[in-house]
Amino acid sequence: MPDDDLLFRPVTELAARIRSGELSSREVVQASLDRIEAVNPAVNAFVDVFAEEALAAADAVAPGDERPFAGVPIGIKNNRPVAGKRLTLGADFAGDFVPPYDNNATAKLREAGFVIVGTTTLPEFGLLPTTETKRFGPTRNPWDPSRTPGGSSGGSAAAVAAGMLPIAHANDGGGSTRIPAACCGLVGLKPQRGRISNAPEAGEVFLVQDGVLTRTVQETAELLDVLAGPVLGDASWAPPPAEPFAVAARREPGRLRIAVTTETATGTPVSDEDVRATRATAELLASLGHEVVEDAPPWAVPGVLELFTASFGPAVSSVIALMTVINGREPAEGELEPITAAVYGLSKSIDAVSALGAGYQLQAFARAIVQWTAQYDALLTPSLAEAPLELGTLQAFENPMDGFTRSGAFTPYAAMSNITGSPAISLPLHQREDGLPLGVQLVGQPAGEGALLALAAQLEAALPWADRRAPLAATA
Repeated sequence: MPDDDLLFRPVTELAARIRSGELSSREVVQASLDRIEAVNPAVNAFVDVFAEEALAAADAVAPGDERPFAGVPIGIKNNRPVAGKRLTLGADFAGDFVPPYDNNATAKLREAGFVIVGTTTLPEFGLLPTTETKRFGPTRNPWDPSRTPGGSSGGSAAAVAAGMLPIAHANDGGGSTRIPAACCGLVGLKPQRGRISNAPEAGEVFLVQDGVLTRTVQETAELLDVLAGPVLGDASWAPPPAEPFAVAARREPGRLRIAVTTETATGTPVSDEDVRATRATAELLASLGHEVVEDAPPWAVPGVLELFTASFGPAVSSVIALMTVINGREPAEGELEPITAAVYGLSKSIDAVSALGAGYQLQAFARAIVQWTAQYDALLTPSLAEAPLELGTLQAFENPMDGFTRSGAFTPYAAMSNITGSPAISLPLHQREDGLPLGVQLVGQPAGEGALLALAAQLEAALPWADRRAPLAATA
């Protein structure tokens, strides 16, 4: 197998070949480092690369290592601590803070045998669905360098799509795994709320769940088994699955009742291409024997966008507030990007009683959506409302909050599953007329990742995508 193809192989295959001695971990990690050196200057997907440490860790992996992914390279999104490495959050204000510990997701990936080769880029404090910062510059989409790879896990998505990594860590608080998956032709799952512990920083988080960006559904299922489960001290957690997610993903899903809609909660226009792709997916599902029903959730509720902002904004701003404690000061004038500063200012203006009230209203809204969804096994929507944005689109507005509103028009389907907590997955089933990836989203039942993965795998088998290559990856 030529080295050019090595990092496009499934991580289960790479791990098996390293375990058998057919490949050494050093070979695979060195291939990743070589690709990063060759490709990253054109993509800008990494904050830091740990070449020496990664090769040393690879050399410690011997044939027969029983850890499920021993010796396979991975990147960690630079909003989760990696012990001894700087945690920048894509922000000038974060400085070069070095945490002395691993986040739970980082630790579990290490325990599974992954070799961390570096940390990947994100928008400032993970706020936006595009990845371009004042501190590190724009991260470019390997399918079209003039466009965003999405956000906030844009660096991870770009690294995988460009063949610098076979897999990368991500997380999702308003679509931040699914959006870059749709932009870069990858699989992106937001697990059920509470499925993966946010230890040690938080006992529970309403919106955010960690995960990975992969090329196949099976890889996503395998990694969910690695990451899932509570940590002592968690305030709440999702119920354990009846069987491993990797097993569930290999099962036939049976005949399901699936709702489909291209309507949005806010009336945001959706491109003809995204509508056609969703309709084509609905037809494919029907041809596979499923009952497909045209129906939309009761999500067109006045003020719901403001309620989400009242929850999402403070969630982001709490990280900024933590940095004020670490730095011993508030951000200086101009130290935050304009959109971040606007959201931070708005969040600080919300008193505690109003914030709690907004949270209760948002939970009541979520309950209504989940109760509606109970009549179906899954909901099909577009992943995005349009093609990946041109770089600079969200920064071009004179009023920063107009840029934040524009970001919601790009991603009107994403945040709903963060509000309800239900699992949702973006699948790169289609391509746009210009060759860019085009994703569709499936939303599952609460704690129903296994059934959702089985349905996703059935679609993948019917319309495979894993062999598609971004132009930058194909020519590197």
